[in-house]
Amino acid sequence: MSTIYDVARVAGVSPKTVSRVLNGDAPVKEATVKAVKKAIAELGYVPSSAARAMRSNKSGLIGLVTGAISTNSGQTGATGLPDLFIVQGIQKAIEASGKTLLIADTGGRPERVSDLMRTFEEHRVEGIIYVADYHRKIELPHMSVGTKLVLANCYDDAGTPSVLPNDKQGQKSLVADLIAKGHRQIAYLSLRSSLDATRLRTAGYREALNEAGIEYDPALVIPAEVGGQDRETNVQLLWDAIDRVLTLPRPPSVICFGNDQMAMRAYGILRSRGLSLPEDISVAGYDNYRLITETLYPTLTSVELPYVAMGIRATEMLLGLIEGTTTAAPEPVLVNGPVHIGGSAKTLPTPITHISSIGRTTR
Repeated sequence: MSTIYDVARVAGVSPKTVSRVLNGDAPVKEATVKAVKKAIAELGYVPSSAARAMRSNKSGLIGLVTGAISTNSGQTGATGLPDLFIVQGIQKAIEASGKTLLIADTGGRPERVSDLMRTFEEHRVEGIIYVADYHRKIELPHMSVGTKLVLANCYDDAGTPSVLPNDKQGQKSLVADLIAKGHRQIAYLSLRSSLDATRLRTAGYREALNEAGIEYDPALVIPAEVGGQDRETNVQLLWDAIDRVLTLPRPPSVICFGNDQMAMRAYGILRSRGLSLPEDISVAGYDNYRLITETLYPTLTSVELPYVAMGIRATEMLLGLIEGTTTAAPEPVLVNGPVHIGGSAKTLPTPITHISSIGRTTR
């Protein structure tokens, strides 16, 4: 294997000059640069990134710990492929930065996280991003003082810098849009109540109602899944929840579902009851998982979960911490996503007001 000394001998220069050409950290004559590059090509010399890292204390490596590769094979989970989309965002941002991304997959075994992070530290990565499969609190192993760490789609009690979806604002924006379309009886059939996303989205739902002067009715809000891969139980819960809200004395004109997968199943359930969408009842989802929203008929109104943007924001945050250009935010950074309007939620007719000799009447 050729060394820097072999390159220097063939090019007729000193090893220090070869180092300057490789690192670009000092001026070198153009003719000398050409001679060095020619010698490198002839010898097939490969510079040692490890040696450069030891000299500069910068490896150019970023570690990523995720379960996206192993756990997303052949399944969509509760919200499509969240961690995989976050990884895509991280890759885009890392590519633009010129650094190299090293990806370690947990294989669906949380106990591996500690070893994976330790391995990254042994390889002198400049920073690590940990990506969770859904919005939740986590507990990670202790890191060395010098290692920069950013969390994506999760947070911890230690105050580690993190990037999260703004679930509360997303549901609030969706409900506000439905209210603007004339809906007043708005049901919300949520994901399981133990999720942070459910707690935050329910708060956003209630806030939108309150700002519109609409009284909150707890009978319209029902958790409609147990999670996991128990499809039969989840379908039964969803069927029951739909039945419960449709048989209320004042049934809803629109039903919001915890995610697009639930909404997709609801299309069939509602149609089996003889209801036409959106003529008889409107439907909205959450995630904007396009494989669902754009293929359903009518297309599904849904809130974007900005996973790619979250990956980019997490990477930008980490790179800023590494370069010392930013400081860790005391609270998680929240990333918003827009409401995507589909054909599943109609605008209700505006009541017509007539002025008569005996006062105002509404039809």
